Amino acid sequence: MRKPIEIRQAHFPGRAPIDSYGNGGFRFAEMSHRGSLLMLPSGIYGWDMAEGDPLTAENFQRVIDEAAAIEVLLVGTGKDIRPLPAALKALFKEHAISSDPMSTGAAVRTYNIMLAEERAVAAAFIAV
Repeated sequence: MRKPIEIRQAHFPGRAPIDSYGNGGFRFAEMSHRGSLLMLPSGIYGWDMAEGDPLTAENFQRVIDEAAAIEVLLVGTGKDIRPLPAALKALFKEHAISSDPMSTGAAVRTYNIMLAEERAVAAAFIAV
């Protein structure tokens, strides 16, 4: 009998630019991660999201938990841009977070620039 694969909660305790993305994952801080990512002030987290999954408040709870340290949230929605649902945009606005959906590639590039400028930026990247 095969042993089931153990999925651990991925977390990198720091901020780092994305070196590359594609093939279903990302490279940063001399590591690679398969799957989607949340880039938050408290660190980088694996995010259980795939292209086409619903964008719900529940999926962004960790962002809301850190809202006091976030001014801008970049949402990389996959290969193509996908608008954020009105209720989700309203939730971010309620917490003084400006949200900006774009393709994951554009979000990665924008995040790296804003991070280098030491802005209060966070990002949610759906892997492509």
